Amino acid sequence: MRLPAPEAGEPEPTGASAALVGSGGRVLVLNATFEPINVCTVRRATVLVLKDKAEVIEHGDDTLRSERMRMAKPIVIRLTTYVRIPRDAHRRKITRRAVFARDRWTCQYCGGVRGTLTIDHVVPRSRGGPSSWENIVTCCAPCNRRKGDKALRNAGMKLIREPRAPSPHIFVHVASSTIHPSWEQYLTIR
Repeated sequence: MRLPAPEAGEPEPTGASAALVGSGGRVLVLNATFEPINVCTVRRATVLVLKDKAEVIEHGDDTLRSERMRMAKPIVIRLTTYVRIPRDAHRRKITRRAVFARDRWTCQYCGGVRGTLTIDHVVPRSRGGPSSWENIVTCCAPCNRRKGDKALRNAGMKLIREPRAPSPHIFVHVASSTIHPSWEQYLTIR
């Protein structure tokens, strides 16, 4: 979305560079089907829009400026052509941050959001438990010490929620430390 040229008297950046000023932040990238697939920098999103590979769906109040043009700062963009994304969540790398995001940063044994969170193998690795989405949960330090290297019934503990592979939307939460309010409508599980 290009804005009209600046009005008389409005200062514009000078110099031979066509780099956009004020291009910090993150942008939600939607597939052509409006499915969230990624988070990128404002700079990358602007390049995609200028090359007509994406269109701006939501924009902020800030303006990006170069020597020759002005453009509303994108917040959500949509690719103009469909990109096939593998949906094998079980093949995606399991990271602490992804497990925490999937479990909403709460201990899956006591439901608390206490100090230090860690991950726990429901069936301990020493007892043949795999490192898979279905066997790893978020756990607070006291519950982790209590459970130790025991099976759940031997430790007298129960899971609040059964662990499973996360939805692809979780990886958007992992990629960006803050979620812009404009993103929420695109991140709801359908």
